[in-house]
Amino acid sequence: MNTSETRKFVDEVRGLEKNWMLDLGHPLLNRVADSFVKAAGIGAIQAVTRDSYFMAVEGESGGTGSVSDATGTRKRTFPDLKGGSNSSKSAEAMVKGVSKESFQWGLAAGMHSGLTYGLTEVRGTHDWKNSAVAGAVTGAALALTSDNASHEQVVQCAITGAALSAAANVLSDVL
Repeated sequence: MNTSETRKFVDEVRGLEKNWMLDLGHPLLNRVADSFVKAAGIGAIQAVTRDSYFMAVEGESGGTGSVSDATGTRKRTFPDLKGGSNSSKSAEAMVKGVSKESFQWGLAAGMHSGLTYGLTEVRGTHDWKNSAVAGAVTGAALALTSDNASHEQVVQCAITGAALSAAANVLSDVL
C-alpha cells in the first residue's frame, strides 16, 4: 500500500467511529436513517419477545393469554395467536404486530434524532430546549400512530415526550 491508499483506509476507518450504518450524503439524513434502523430493530426484538411471552402464557393457562398488571387491568390479548389449525393466522398476526411496533420505535428515534440535530444546527446550540421541542413533536407523532388516537392522548404524549427528553438532556449534562 502506498501512502495515499493508507490515508484513504485510515480515513475510512475513522469514519466508522461515527457509527453511521448508512451514508446518505448529509449528516441529518444519516442520523435519521441510522436512528430509525437501530430503534426499529430494537422494537422488533421487543415485540417478538412480548408476543412470544403472551403465547407461552396462553399455552400454559389455556386462556386468552391476557396478563394483568399491578392495577388488575387487562393488558393485551391475542385472539388469533392460538396455534393449531390457524397457525398461519398466528404468524400473520405476529408479523403484523411486530412490523407496526418496529415502525413506531423507528419513527420515534429517527424523528427525535433528526429534530434534535436540525434544531441544534438552526439555533447553534444543543440545550434542553431543543430536546424538549423534539420530544414534544416525537411524542405527538407517536401518539398519532396508535389505533385510537384522541386529542387528549396526543397532548399527553407530547408533554411526556418533552419532559423525558428535556430531563435526559439535563441529566446527561450533570452526570
